[in-house]
Amino acid sequence: MSGFFDVVVIVAVCATVLARQTRPRQVAADAGRWWVLPVVLGFMAFREPGLIDAGHRAESVGLLVGGVLAGLATGAAWAWTTRIWSDESGALWAQGGKATLAIWLGGVALRAALYGLGALVGVHQSGAASMVTIAAMLLARSGVLAHRAQGFRAAYGVPAGG
Repeated sequence: MSGFFDVVVIVAVCATVLARQTRPRQVAADAGRWWVLPVVLGFMAFREPGLIDAGHRAESVGLLVGGVLAGLATGAAWAWTTRIWSDESGALWAQGGKATLAIWLGGVALRAALYGLGALVGVHQSGAASMVTIAAMLLARSGVLAHRAQGFRAAYGVPAGG
Protein backbone atom coordinates (compact mmCIF):
# COMPACT_ATOMS: atom_id res chain seq x y z
CA MET A 1 0.00 0.00 0.00
CA SER A 2 1.39 3.43 -0.87
CA GLY A 3 2.03 6.19 1.62
CA PHE A 4 -0.49 8.37 -0.20
CA PHE A 5 -3.18 5.69 0.17
CA ASP A 6 -2.35 5.38 3.89
CA VAL A 7 -2.85 9.13 4.33
CA VAL A 8 -6.14 9.06 2.39
CA VAL A 9 -7.47 6.18 4.52
CA ILE A 10 -6.39 7.83 7.78
CA VAL A 11 -7.89 11.21 6.86
CA ALA A 12 -11.13 9.61 5.62
CA VAL A 13 -11.57 7.54 8.78
CA CYS A 14 -10.79 10.49 11.07
CA ALA A 15 -13.13 12.85 9.20
CA THR A 16 -15.95 10.30 9.20
CA VAL A 17 -15.57 9.46 12.86
CA LEU A 18 -15.32 13.10 13.96
CA ALA A 19 -18.34 14.11 11.89
CA ARG A 20 -20.40 11.30 13.39
CA GLN A 21 -19.36 12.11 16.95
CA THR A 22 -20.37 15.76 16.95
CA ARG A 23 -23.97 15.06 15.94
CA PRO A 24 -26.52 13.09 17.92
CA ARG A 25 -26.84 9.62 16.46
CA GLN A 26 -28.76 6.57 17.46
CA VAL A 27 -26.77 3.79 19.04
CA ALA A 28 -27.16 0.84 16.67
CA ALA A 29 -29.29 -2.06 17.80
CA ASP A 30 -26.65 -4.39 16.28
CA ALA A 31 -23.90 -2.95 18.50
CA GLY A 32 -22.26 -6.38 18.50
CA ARG A 33 -20.23 -5.35 15.44
CA TRP A 34 -18.45 -2.41 17.10
CA TRP A 35 -15.08 -4.07 16.56
CA VAL A 36 -15.25 -4.46 12.74
CA LEU A 37 -13.76 -1.11 11.60
CA PRO A 38 -10.84 -1.22 14.07
CA VAL A 39 -10.03 -4.80 13.06
CA VAL A 40 -10.09 -3.90 9.35
CA LEU A 41 -7.78 -0.92 9.97
CA GLY A 42 -5.45 -3.07 12.06
CA PHE A 43 -5.39 -5.76 9.38
CA MET A 44 -4.53 -3.17 6.72
CA ALA A 45 -1.75 -1.77 8.91
CA PHE A 46 -0.21 -5.12 9.81
CA ARG A 47 -0.12 -6.12 6.15
CA GLU A 48 2.17 -3.15 5.54
CA PRO A 49 5.79 -4.29 5.23
CA GLY A 50 7.25 -1.07 6.70
CA LEU A 51 5.36 -1.15 10.00
CA ILE A 52 8.59 -1.94 11.90
CA ASP A 53 11.85 -0.23 10.89
CA ALA A 54 14.35 -3.08 10.46
CA GLY A 55 17.28 -0.75 11.23
CA HIS A 56 15.77 0.40 14.53
CA ARG A 57 13.67 -2.58 15.55
CA ALA A 58 13.54 -1.96 19.34
CA GLU A 59 12.81 1.76 19.00
CA SER A 60 10.23 1.10 16.30
CA VAL A 61 8.41 -1.51 18.38
CA GLY A 62 8.55 0.82 21.41
CA LEU A 63 6.98 3.64 19.42
CA LEU A 64 4.32 1.29 18.04
CA VAL A 65 3.46 0.01 21.54
CA GLY A 66 3.40 3.60 22.82
CA GLY A 67 1.05 4.55 20.00
CA VAL A 68 -1.27 1.63 20.73
CA LEU A 69 -1.34 2.47 24.46
CA ALA A 70 -2.00 6.14 23.67
CA GLY A 71 -4.77 5.09 21.27
CA LEU A 72 -6.39 2.82 23.84
CA ALA A 73 -6.28 5.53 26.53
CA THR A 74 -7.59 8.20 24.17
CA GLY A 75 -10.38 5.96 22.90
CA ALA A 76 -11.51 5.02 26.39
CA ALA A 77 -11.49 8.65 27.56
CA TRP A 78 -13.33 9.63 24.39
CA ALA A 79 -16.08 7.10 25.12
CA TRP A 80 -16.45 8.20 28.74
CA THR A 81 -17.02 11.80 27.65
CA THR A 82 -19.70 10.80 25.16
CA ARG A 83 -23.21 11.55 26.37
CA ILE A 84 -25.73 8.67 26.13
CA TRP A 85 -29.47 9.12 26.59
CA SER A 86 -32.76 7.45 25.81
CA ASP A 87 -35.59 9.12 23.88
CA GLU A 88 -39.33 8.68 24.39
CA SER A 89 -39.41 5.55 22.25
CA GLY A 90 -36.64 3.89 24.25
CA ALA A 91 -33.97 4.30 21.55
CA LEU A 92 -30.47 5.07 22.79
CA TRP A 93 -28.60 8.07 21.43
CA ALA A 94 -24.99 9.22 21.78
CA GLN A 95 -23.18 12.47 21.11
CA GLY A 96 -19.72 13.74 21.86
CA GLY A 97 -19.20 17.24 23.21
CA LYS A 98 -16.37 19.69 23.63
CA ALA A 99 -14.51 17.43 26.06
CA THR A 100 -14.75 14.58 23.56
CA LEU A 101 -13.31 16.74 20.81
CA ALA A 102 -10.51 17.98 23.09
CA ILE A 103 -9.58 14.42 24.04
CA TRP A 104 -9.61 13.33 20.41
CA LEU A 105 -7.40 16.25 19.37
CA GLY A 106 -5.10 15.50 22.31
CA GLY A 107 -4.77 11.94 21.06
CA VAL A 108 -3.83 13.21 17.61
CA ALA A 109 -1.25 15.53 19.17
CA LEU A 110 0.14 12.62 21.20
CA ARG A 111 0.48 10.52 18.04
CA ALA A 112 2.23 13.44 16.31
CA ALA A 113 4.61 13.70 19.28
CA LEU A 114 5.42 10.00 19.01
CA TYR A 115 6.06 10.47 15.29
CA GLY A 116 8.37 13.39 16.09
CA LEU A 117 10.21 11.34 18.72
CA GLY A 118 10.69 8.58 16.17
CA ALA A 119 12.05 11.07 13.66
CA LEU A 120 14.50 12.37 16.26
CA VAL A 121 15.95 8.92 16.86
CA GLY A 122 15.97 8.08 13.15
CA VAL A 123 13.11 5.57 13.03
CA HIS A 124 11.41 5.35 9.64
CA GLN A 125 7.66 5.39 10.28
CA SER A 126 4.99 4.64 7.74
CA GLY A 127 1.32 5.56 7.87
CA ALA A 128 0.69 2.03 9.10
CA ALA A 129 1.80 2.98 12.63
CA SER A 130 -0.79 5.77 12.67
CA MET A 131 -3.39 3.32 11.37
CA VAL A 132 -2.63 0.91 14.23
CA THR A 133 -2.96 3.79 16.73
CA ILE A 134 -6.30 4.84 15.22
CA ALA A 135 -7.49 1.23 15.20
CA ALA A 136 -6.64 0.93 18.92
CA MET A 137 -8.38 4.23 19.65
CA LEU A 138 -11.53 3.20 17.78
CA LEU A 139 -11.50 -0.25 19.36
CA ALA A 140 -11.33 1.19 22.89
CA ARG A 141 -13.88 3.90 22.14
CA SER A 142 -16.37 1.53 20.54
CA GLY A 143 -15.93 -1.13 23.20
CA VAL A 144 -16.35 1.25 26.13
CA LEU A 145 -19.32 2.95 24.45
CA ALA A 146 -20.98 -0.43 23.75
CA HIS A 147 -20.38 -1.41 27.39
CA ARG A 148 -21.84 1.87 28.65
CA ALA A 149 -24.87 1.54 26.35
CA GLN A 150 -25.45 -2.01 27.54
CA GLY A 151 -25.34 -0.86 31.15
CA PHE A 152 -27.69 2.00 30.34
CA ARG A 153 -30.21 -0.42 28.84
CA ALA A 154 -29.94 -2.72 31.85
CA ALA A 155 -30.21 0.13 34.35
CA TYR A 156 -33.32 1.60 32.80
CA GLY A 157 -34.85 -1.57 31.36
CA VAL A 158 -35.39 0.10 28.02
CA PRO A 159 -34.59 -1.89 24.89
CA ALA A 160 -32.82 -0.02 22.10
CA GLY A 161 -34.19 0.50 18.65
CA GLY A 162 -37.78 1.58 19.34
